[in-house]
Amino acid sequence: MKKQTPVIYLLITAILGSLAACQPKTVTPITSLINKVWKANTVKEADLLVFTLGATNNIKPGYTNFRLDLSRPDTVRLKDVDGRLTVGTWTVSTDNKRLILSNLNPKPTNTGGNIEYYILSEPDGLSLSLERTAESRKTGNTIDQYALIPE
Repeated sequence: MKKQTPVIYLLITAILGSLAACQPKTVTPITSLINKVWKANTVKEADLLVFTLGATNNIKPGYTNFRLDLSRPDTVRLKDVDGRLTVGTWTVSTDNKRLILSNLNPKPTNTGGNIEYYILSEPDGLSLSLERTAESRKTGNTIDQYALIPE
C-alpha cells in the first residue's frame, strides 16, 4: 500500500485556504439604507399614474410636496398629497418587507394612527418603492404606489 499522506494534507490545506478566502457577504441593515428624507418621483393611485416629478401635466400636482422623512431614528414626518404633516414613529418589519408608521399625530383618517407600506424592491439608498397595504381615504380609497428618491 502506497503512502498518500502528503497528498491528503495538501488537499486539506487547499480546501481550508479556499474557505478562509471566502468572505461573508456584508449585510447592510435596511434601516441604514432608508434613513433619509424621500420625495415622490412617481405616484400611482390604483393603476393610474397621477404624478411624475418635473412633469407639467400631473393629475395630482400636490405630490410635488410629498415628503417621507425617515432621517431620524424612530421618528417619521409624513407630508402627504394634501400637504398635511403628520408625525410618529417608524420601523421596518422583521422580515424587511414592510415599512410601518405608527402613533401618527394627527391621525390620518381611517388609519387608527398607523400606515403600513409594502417595500416592493430592496432599497439601495437611491430609490425606495412602496405600496400602501390598505386603501387611502385621501386618494379615493385606492391602493397607492410610490417610487421615491432622496430629497
